[in-house]
Amino acid sequence: MTRHRPFRFAVQTRAWADPDETAAVARHVEALGYDELYSFDHIGTVDPFVPLLSAVAATERIRVGPLVLNNEFHHPALLARTVATLDRHTGGRLVLGLGTGYAVDEHRAIGVELRAPGPRVSRFGECVQILRDLLDTGSSHRAGDHHTVAIDDLGVRPVQPRVPFLIGGFGRRVLGIAAQHADIVQFTGLSDRPDGTMEVIGFALDAVVERAAWLSELSDAHGREPERSALVQFVHVGPDAPSDHELADRFGIDASAIADSPFVWAGPESAIVDKLERVRERTGISHYVVREVDAVAPLVAALGGR
Repeated sequence: MTRHRPFRFAVQTRAWADPDETAAVARHVEALGYDELYSFDHIGTVDPFVPLLSAVAATERIRVGPLVLNNEFHHPALLARTVATLDRHTGGRLVLGLGTGYAVDEHRAIGVELRAPGPRVSRFGECVQILRDLLDTGSSHRAGDHHTVAIDDLGVRPVQPRVPFLIGGFGRRVLGIAAQHADIVQFTGLSDRPDGTMEVIGFALDAVVERAAWLSELSDAHGREPERSALVQFVHVGPDAPSDHELADRFGIDASAIADSPFVWAGPESAIVDKLERVRERTGISHYVVREVDAVAPLVAALGGR
């Protein structure tokens, strides 16, 4: 099992449309001790990158990024140009969140094919490699099934020698790409349905333990040890939290999967602290992204950096 890293906490918020609101949320999140603030990448809402500048201008240390980019919407060379430019304008505070994409309705809305999972993951692997080349060295010469690039000089370099990649996924192939290239690997507990929606397949701790073992095996092959993360899907801190059976009905899973799931936090603060320590012991997960800023603040104070 990977060595245990200190706990770190981040926020994904929807407050990106108004610059003043963005700035206020960013200051609040930073004051509560969170490490990162994330946007999102969906058709029909704000750009995933531009509002990050408002968050950075309003804060001193918090890192920012998209969680996660839909790889199907982006060409890797053009994306690398945007990322390098934004890293310069944020003073090196960017984290690049990457995923294979899903959301068939969004693809149809803009006339972009949503590839089947196999080709989608293959293209994702090519794109991540090209991004890593261009952001690390400024050049990339690769010919694959999906992209051919011959770039001697990207023309803009990030401030960070290595822009951190956060890669989200749950299948072995995506975890293999993450093991090779990611700085943070985020377990999602989700899988693609044929209709382009997501299905809960891995909220139970045993499923995450299995993926953690895969990641250890795959990372060791590259001499790497990325940080392990989870995007939390439900939080209710307090004695009046819903029961495991109520939450199981909500997510369409067995109640036995709820108690130790890293994706569902419900109960008194002390119980959730104990749970996160148990989960870290078995999976190595130390980085969590939440949406309930104030509700989770006591957990950030209790566990952050520990």
